[in-house]
Amino acid sequence: MVSARETVRQTAEATGQVRASRSRGRPRSFDRATALEKALMAFWEHGYEATSVSDLTRIMGIGAPSLYAAFGDKRTLFEEVVRVYADTHGAFGDRALAEEPTARAAVERTLREAAAVYTDPAHPYGSLVVHAATNCTSPEVEQLLRERRNTGIAAVESRIRTDVAAGRLPAGTDAAALARHAGAMIQGMSQQARDGASRAELEALAEIAMAIWPRG
Repeated sequence: MVSARETVRQTAEATGQVRASRSRGRPRSFDRATALEKALMAFWEHGYEATSVSDLTRIMGIGAPSLYAAFGDKRTLFEEVVRVYADTHGAFGDRALAEEPTARAAVERTLREAAAVYTDPAHPYGSLVVHAATNCTSPEVEQLLRERRNTGIAAVESRIRTDVAAGRLPAGTDAAALARHAGAMIQGMSQQARDGASRAELEALAEIAMAIWPRG
């Protein structure tokens, strides 16, 4: 016959085994924001296509089930990464447009800050929005980044048109072409940074780019 004390001991051992089993099976907790930033850096450095799910789980320090549970599939994760990038590393253009009094001042500030951000060794060079869809076979990803770039150009064009209407720029200014020029300079500076251009070299490029701007 099993004593009452032995019954209690066996019950405790069984309960402990169950708890240990559950503990072993429970997904490891992680800091979501930190994992997301690591994914951002991976996509920024290597692009969408070249960054695999296995790369992401290794870099983020989580298992595939945790990745899918927290972020969805790879494309959904990338879409969130792009939003985070736009609000952090890539926010300097929006800030310039919001804070500077004229389109010219906003574009000049954007180009100079791009020179600093795109060559900062603390993170991958260039712009995620410019480079992440290189050699990409996903039309949805290409469209996402294309829309981001075109939205930025449209915002510059809107500010130029406002300045033309207010007399801060000549009446004959081609707002669409001038905004497209600004977009081309920003995207080109990103590529130059990826190719090894220094901050000083990009700042000199920005100065030349602003020389074509009409005066009011």
